Amino acid sequence: MLESTLRDRAKALLTPSTRSDVPPFMVMDVMAAAARIEAAGGHVIHMEVGQPAAPAPRTAIAAAHVALDEGRIDYTSALGMPTLRARIVRHYHDTYGCTVDTDRIVITTGSSGGFILAFLSMFEPGDRVAVTVPGYPPYRHILTALGCEPVLIETSSATRHALTGEALLAAHRKAPLKGVLVGSPANPTGTMMSREALTGLINAAEGAGIRFISDEIYHGLDYAFPAVTAVELSPQALVINSFSKYFCMTGWRVGWMVVPEPLVRPIERLQQNLSISVPTLSQIAAEAAFEGREEMEAIKRGYQENRRILIEGLPKAGLTKFLPADGAFYLYADVSDFTSDSFEFAGRMLDKAHVAATPGVDFDPIHGRSFIRFSYARSADEMREAVARIARWLG
Repeated sequence: MLESTLRDRAKALLTPSTRSDVPPFMVMDVMAAAARIEAAGGHVIHMEVGQPAAPAPRTAIAAAHVALDEGRIDYTSALGMPTLRARIVRHYHDTYGCTVDTDRIVITTGSSGGFILAFLSMFEPGDRVAVTVPGYPPYRHILTALGCEPVLIETSSATRHALTGEALLAAHRKAPLKGVLVGSPANPTGTMMSREALTGLINAAEGAGIRFISDEIYHGLDYAFPAVTAVELSPQALVINSFSKYFCMTGWRVGWMVVPEPLVRPIERLQQNLSISVPTLSQIAAEAAFEGREEMEAIKRGYQENRRILIEGLPKAGLTKFLPADGAFYLYADVSDFTSDSFEFAGRMLDKAHVAATPGVDFDPIHGRSFIRFSYARSADEMREAVARIARWLG
């Protein structure tokens, strides 16, 4: 009896918290399934994960080598290395023509660390924060884990799948919102917001007292027109960016935020306690990455070619409907002619065609069963082969 009681108590100690009960990020599950096929000798074309096939810029790798050869890699300031923060300020001047105070720059452990710091500093448990669907799943999952309520706002082709001020305020009238998060270029759609559209949305949000967060992780990967940063449009907007996508530094886990001045010290305190500082080696490499732009622009031209291959090739393979791919390296395809279950469709495509892609239900729990996200961040030859395999499978 005593032994049984002790076992029951032990089990209770290991019961997961309610806040940890978030859905899986399905792209990681697809990657695991693809790995099993490869372990058995199959050749999978990876279009499921938003990860550049190219390595970090040579300038970044060289700087990391030098730092390692010199020996000690110590903690940095919780806000980040002063030289890296100053280099990011220069980036905003050179790229967007706007001036940012270095004190507003915070270095983060990728954009993921930025989301956690932003949500903790801006919202209380129970606060309602608007996000669009389709949209990046961890937006919703991180908010949920932190005790906030993600409010899903559907987008449509009428607005090129961008959130409008009217839609935001309509959701706000139903029940007050404390914040809104948007990305442009967006994941998974690849769509972008014009300067006029982003300005109108920010004005609507701030006029209603809704805090604005701009995810700009895919800036630099814009094809239809130059991306606009919220830094230019409002000193109250909080901007999150990363070296993962344009600079091909996913595993280095380094990003940055531009934060409103009143949030600098609160975010610094959070960073001190949550992680002390971002890995120093990654910060050193990130600073040097800015000098590798010529290399990165060549990679971007490769994405543009991959985008062309898919836009021209997928309709011939049978996938004729997809959203505008203005930027990033994604194509969000409508597969409703073939299935009402994108998760099952992705599984069959992986099993039969050995092409890995992410089911749309990961990005949109409302209509995502009709969509598949393809990432075109790998080689042109792989994109051509993927189109050919899909055509044979669907044919």
